[in-house]
Amino acid sequence: MRIGGMASGMDTDQIIKDLMKAQRIPLDKIAQKKSYLEWQVNDYRAVNRQLFDFSQNTFNNMILSKNFNYKTVSVSSDDVAIKNMSSSSEFAGNIEVHRLATTTILHGETLKTGSGFSDKNGNELTADKYYNTSLEDLGLATGFTSLTVTTQIGDKSKVEVLEFSKFDSIAGVIAKINEKTGASAFFDSGTGVIAMSAKDSGAGTISVTAGNREGSEDLSSALKLGGPSKSGQNAIFTFNGLQTERSSNTFQLNGFEVNLKQVTSPLVEDANGSIEIDGKTYKVADGGKSVSFTSSPDTDKIFDSIVKYIDDYNNLIEDLNKKIREPKYRSYQPLTSEQKADMKEKEIELWEEKAKSGTLRNDSDISSMLSKMRTVLMGSFGEGEGKMSLKDIGITTSKSYLENGKLVIDEKELKKAIAEDPSKLHKMFAFDEDEDKSKHGFARQIRAVVDETQKSIQQRAGKVGDVNDTFLLGKTLDDMNKQIDRFEERMKMVENRYWKQFTAMETAIQRANAQSANMMSMFGGQ
Repeated sequence: MRIGGMASGMDTDQIIKDLMKAQRIPLDKIAQKKSYLEWQVNDYRAVNRQLFDFSQNTFNNMILSKNFNYKTVSVSSDDVAIKNMSSSSEFAGNIEVHRLATTTILHGETLKTGSGFSDKNGNELTADKYYNTSLEDLGLATGFTSLTVTTQIGDKSKVEVLEFSKFDSIAGVIAKINEKTGASAFFDSGTGVIAMSAKDSGAGTISVTAGNREGSEDLSSALKLGGPSKSGQNAIFTFNGLQTERSSNTFQLNGFEVNLKQVTSPLVEDANGSIEIDGKTYKVADGGKSVSFTSSPDTDKIFDSIVKYIDDYNNLIEDLNKKIREPKYRSYQPLTSEQKADMKEKEIELWEEKAKSGTLRNDSDISSMLSKMRTVLMGSFGEGEGKMSLKDIGITTSKSYLENGKLVIDEKELKKAIAEDPSKLHKMFAFDEDEDKSKHGFARQIRAVVDETQKSIQQRAGKVGDVNDTFLLGKTLDDMNKQIDRFEERMKMVENRYWKQFTAMETAIQRANAQSANMMSMFGGQ
């Protein structure tokens, strides 16, 4: 603690503080430049996040074919449902459903004793109590017990050995069967039977046998699940004149999902029939019907996808054009901590709003990107008679120069182009099969421009988590930090010098005062 002015009566502390304020002016300017640079880094990174999101949207909405494959499917009967999954081509024809697929089932024998349920001591139990009582108390196990559940449906095979203890209940056994095996089981409280069905439909078998672990009890016998299963069957149908079958009532053909709901053309056994099943011949019974279907582009869905992308593009260029044209208020420098201490919170907010303005003004990378994107979209795709521009599908550039190249959609023209050939539009945006990137689709070229700008901005401003010495502005920040450290050391030396000077002055004044007092004493003494 320093106390000055004892001899001079001067406020030495305040005088030195005022002198140091003048000395710190260059330091404050460096700190202000550093604050501004940090704002600039943050703004660059915010732009890069926007560009990353737009690049991803370009890929997801305009390059992936699924957004141009939306189709509506008209089916003549509710007995069959058809929807597009991934087909890019149209889909039409008829289907006759002769038999639906069913699942393989296994029904055990009743666990009731007489007309109801009881534990090992003959005590009557409700069905719910029986279901949740331990295997030991039910007399079904005395120690470690297990069973093996095997499902063989078509070419799908699954074998699971399940292990239990006497403390497990029937509820626990069924839960593990449902979780671990290829079958679903339930306990019917009315009949006292455990029933099982394969999780996959189609022809096959379910078997429940003793577990193969040495020393374990046979739980399958205790639960009375050792009987044979009843095989399911495959769905049989005629598709565009071709008789075929599937293990499930829901399957895919040519990228469309078909769901068979009802038999439309029942079969009757006939020695002269044309349909052969399990060594027997059948024909379609009288009164059978054929279900017809046809697909067409879902114009509205594809249109909405393109419109969303165009809106994203317009929002991006509007925001970026604002940033590179944002005014720079040079008279509003970042506030120092001392300046903030003398201002109200709202005043600080309004000041910094001006101070932060223009950090990306006239940025060359962003300006170049906007110019390149506009050039791409004003260009053409393809050659010769197949040459097309966005104008040909109803997408044009705004005539207002104030909108800086925003895209405008003619709904009628775009929907017409979609209805005629959505795959042609997809190629126009997503084509990339030529080494010459200038011949790629519009979306591919736009994405390449955006990704290139992202890399350039990242070299300048880095990304979250990067250390300063890995990007250009970070290195400048490090240099400023070093300047600030050196300046702070110099300020300490200057402040110490001032205190030494004022202390010397105080000492001299004290010495002069002492001499003056001695002289007065001497003259007074005469």
